[in-house]
Amino acid sequence: MEQLLRRTWAEIDLDALEHNFQILQDRVGADTGVVGVVKADAYGHGALQTARTLEKLGAAYLAVSSLDEGRELRHSGITMPILILGHTPEEYVPQLLTYNMTQAITCEAKAVAYNEAAARCGGVLRCHIKVDTGMSRLGFLCAGRHFEEGVAGAAHACRMPHLDVEGIFTHFAVSDEPGTANEAFTRQQFDLFCRFVTALESRGCTFRFRHCANSGAVVNYPEMKLDMVRPGILLYGCGDGAEELGLRPVMSLKTTVSTIKVFDPDCTISYGRLYRTDRPTRTGVLPIGYADGFFRCLSNRCSVMTPDGPARVLGRICMDMCMIDLNDKPRVQVGSEVEIFGQHSRVDDLAALAGTIPYELTCAVSKRVPRVYLQGGEVVGTELRLYLE
Repeated sequence: MEQLLRRTWAEIDLDALEHNFQILQDRVGADTGVVGVVKADAYGHGALQTARTLEKLGAAYLAVSSLDEGRELRHSGITMPILILGHTPEEYVPQLLTYNMTQAITCEAKAVAYNEAAARCGGVLRCHIKVDTGMSRLGFLCAGRHFEEGVAGAAHACRMPHLDVEGIFTHFAVSDEPGTANEAFTRQQFDLFCRFVTALESRGCTFRFRHCANSGAVVNYPEMKLDMVRPGILLYGCGDGAEELGLRPVMSLKTTVSTIKVFDPDCTISYGRLYRTDRPTRTGVLPIGYADGFFRCLSNRCSVMTPDGPARVLGRICMDMCMIDLNDKPRVQVGSEVEIFGQHSRVDDLAALAGTIPYELTCAVSKRVPRVYLQGGEVVGTELRLYLE
């Protein structure tokens, strides 16, 4: 921390990441690989350090959203398999080959385009077939009347000479949500996926990797693990089921008290004058705001963790600052450390107050917030995305 301005920072506990990975690997068994999903800068945790850790731990694959995300990892020395879950235009097939990427194929037309582009390069592109079983996003259509056409298109892709179709996958829409209707839909998706794979196998198309279990399915439907699982936010100790599985939060968003002031009764605080003191109020100013990822909608609604316990946020959260109530918290002084979320205040609880999901809060931690990587209680790396000369 010495080389970084001690303003606001995110601590990334690599021991917690290892702990979570081992629990998830044990849950699915040695015959099923765990995919480290590191898209969106590893959900805000920092893709490079996270990927390096997962590579050492023996993750079966890394998953990113785009070629740019994968290229960043390759430039940083990551050599393990990387699956691009999103679309890559066909003109970038030479880069997919150069960087040894695995590309998701989402329809027959894209398979044709990728095969032709790979042929022009004299290479073979490694691919995974994406099947749309009910997410209604990317993937070969296969529900109802589309089943036979989808199977035929995927089989065609599997036979293309410049594609190495080593895997096939789908994505669940409601595996993390309770209720009989959601369970029925998830099982319907899984059954459709299995029928699709079986139909392809009957045409001579076999796969080294079949995967469909996201975080919700790893928790609620462990029987759907197949050859690999993709526990996205779960790997980072967040989301439904994380506590029940004994997973630990990997990220702690922290700041310090920069100023303390005592306001008289009937004093309003922050924009809009939404909070009015009803007694002399010892107030701390924190150098964190919505530009750092502390959502404005949490104004006047949440608490943060201080050395003396929870302290309520007073008034509106500003772009760069917010204020907290320090009455009855004498141990909190200028420079005291405050946790926004992390080991003592779960991001899931803060997300529920904000009416969103923990993914959004961890991904929202902005580039001006340095990431500090800890292992064995020691700082083993720092990362600040702002350009500094």
